Amino acid sequence: MKTIVLEEPGKLLVTETEPPVETTGDNVLVKVRSVGICGTDLHAYRGRQPFFEYPRILGHELGVEIIDPGRSSGELKAGELCSVEPYLNCGDCISCRADRPNCCTSLKVLGVHVDGGMREVISVPAGKLHRSEALSTDQLALVETLGIGSHAVERAGLAAGESVLVIGCGPIGLSVVQFAQLAGARLSVLDLDPERLRFCRDHFGVENTILGGDDAPERLADALEGEFPTAVFDVTGNADSMMSSFQYVAQGGRIIFVGIVMDNITFHDPDFHRMELTLLASRNSRPRDFRKIIKAMESGAIDTGPWITHRADCEDFVDSFRRWVEPGSGVVKAVLDM
Repeated sequence: MKTIVLEEPGKLLVTETEPPVETTGDNVLVKVRSVGICGTDLHAYRGRQPFFEYPRILGHELGVEIIDPGRSSGELKAGELCSVEPYLNCGDCISCRADRPNCCTSLKVLGVHVDGGMREVISVPAGKLHRSEALSTDQLALVETLGIGSHAVERAGLAAGESVLVIGCGPIGLSVVQFAQLAGARLSVLDLDPERLRFCRDHFGVENTILGGDDAPERLADALEGEFPTAVFDVTGNADSMMSSFQYVAQGGRIIFVGIVMDNITFHDPDFHRMELTLLASRNSRPRDFRKIIKAMESGAIDTGPWITHRADCEDFVDSFRRWVEPGSGVVKAVLDM
């Protein structure tokens, strides 16, 4: 079967591997239809992804079709379309027992710690499949991305009407924007790319968009009548941006690091204490996020229409991916058709 392997930083290869021939245990055999391209894939390609080893089959944003439901007790049927929850957790550790499997002590993520879905057929645990009778595999491949934003907003505990800033308007940033809006937040966004800010205005209705720069904190305060937001999400995965996020938050506010970076993060402790800030990390998402998002997409509460801007099949993927990682490519979300 066709398989795409990241052999080392900067080197993708389309090759042939043997497909799984049968299911074992509670696993289900699925045909991969759509693979969303994530910032994780881009960071791995550049050699900047934490917890990553080469070679690796990428792909954790997956829309799939069930081929063989195995021993799933009739709950799953061949031909059903599903989103894959790519987080493989132990179920027994302190995090799993506390209903936080997203930060399991032995967590493995498809396409990061173990081989992922950039191949025609894979075997996944039945409990990691989330069905929909209404959504396409393209839409189902977006659920994992949206789950990151859903979980981050839940971590922040946003209140209706609260002033919120999202720094970084890539796909994960847009997922935070989407769920902050659903929570009723008064939203501002900040990015270095004018086109991403335009996208937020045109497709998500965000009126207060701030272009990054030395005077960005002053311009943000002016736009908010002199007061900074009480919740700031940094979704950049950039150490300088993450450290700078402290200058955008109000007294008594909170900062949520959604992006991850292979660097140390420092801040000025006297200001941190003086302002009595709260600093939160947000990792992955939980099963209930997948169920909630699929229902919201089916009802039309979440419109994924603007998201997918680029796509490729296996034959074109390597060349297309090289273009997608370039600055100014205009990619919001790219999809691989397997």
